[in-house]
Amino acid sequence: MTSPTPPQPGGPQTASAPAEAVVGVPGRPDRHGARTGGIRHSAVLARAQEADARSRVQKAAEARSAGGDGAESHGARRGPGRNLPAAIGVGLGLGAVVLGTLFLLPAALPAVVAVGIVLGVLELTRALGQGGLQVPAMPVLVGGIGMVVSTVVFGVDGLIVATAVAICVLIVWRVSESLGLPALRDVCAGVLTIAWIPFLGCFLLLLHDRPAGAFAVLLAIVVPVANDVGGYVAGVLFGAHPMAPGISPKKSWEGFAGSLVIGVASAVGVMVLGLGAPWWAGLILGAVIVVVSTCGDLAESLIKRDLGLKDMGHLLPGHGGVLDRVDSILLAAPCTYILLEILLP
Repeated sequence: MTSPTPPQPGGPQTASAPAEAVVGVPGRPDRHGARTGGIRHSAVLARAQEADARSRVQKAAEARSAGGDGAESHGARRGPGRNLPAAIGVGLGLGAVVLGTLFLLPAALPAVVAVGIVLGVLELTRALGQGGLQVPAMPVLVGGIGMVVSTVVFGVDGLIVATAVAICVLIVWRVSESLGLPALRDVCAGVLTIAWIPFLGCFLLLLHDRPAGAFAVLLAIVVPVANDVGGYVAGVLFGAHPMAPGISPKKSWEGFAGSLVIGVASAVGVMVLGLGAPWWAGLILGAVIVVVSTCGDLAESLIKRDLGLKDMGHLLPGHGGVLDRVDSILLAAPCTYILLEILLP
C-alpha cells in the first residue's frame, strides 16, 4: 500500500472556494442562489453571462459558416434544406395579400403594416436575446404601433416625433429595469430595432399618401422582390465570383448583375405604366433600389452571422422569418419615397 501523496504547493486545487470568497461578501448566497451580494459580485456575474452568450454565439456562427448561409439571393447554389414548393406557395400568398390590400382594401394598409411591425419586432428581440442582448419588447411594440398611428394622422412630422418618443421611453424602461447587466448595449440594440423595423416600415404609409399611392407602395415592394428573383436565378446559373464572402458567402457579382437587370426592368414597368413617369426615371430609381436592397440583405446577413443564426425566425415555411423576407423592402421604402419626391415632386 502506498501512502497518499501530499498536495504540492501552488498545484491544482480539488475544491474551489465559494463565489463569496472571491467577491468578498460573506454570508450571501452564490450566483445560483436567490440573491447576489455586492457590486463586484454583480459585475462578475454579468461578465460571466456575457462571456457565456458570446461563446454560444461564436460556436453557432462557426457551425453556420461551415454549413453555408442558406438564405442568400445572389448565391451560386442553395442549401438542400430550402423547401422550394413551400417558398413559392408562401410567396404567392403574401403577394395576394399585398395586392388585395393595395387595390381592393387600401384602408387596411395601416393594419397590415402594424402586424408586420409586431412580428418583425418580436423576431428581432428574440434573436438579439440569443446573443445576450436584453431588448424590452413591450416599449418597442407600443412605440411601433404609436408610430403607425402618428404617421397615418400627421404624416412625416408625426413619424419623426413618435420615433423620438419611442426611443426615449425605451431608454427609461431599460435603464429602470434591475437586470444586473450593462444597459448600454441593450439600449443601442433597442434603438436599432425601432429604427430598422417600425421607422422604416412606416415609409410604406407615406408612399401610400402620394398620388397613385398604391403603385408607389407596389414599386417599393416589387423591385426588392425582383432583386431577389434575378439574383437567385443568375447566381444559380452563373455565380462564380463572391461579392462579400465574409458576410454572405453565397452572394456573387453575377447574381448582383441579374438583380440589376430584373430590378431595373420591373422599376421601369411600374413607373411608366402605374405612375406615368418617363422611362429614365424608372431606370434611375430601379438601379438605386437594387443597390439599397442588396445592402439591406447584406446588413441582415451580418446581424444573423454575429448572432449565430441562419434565419431570423421560422414563421414562413421556405423563407424563414418575416425579417428574412422584408429586410430589403424596409430599406427600399424610404429610398423609394425620397427618390419619388425628387423625380416626381
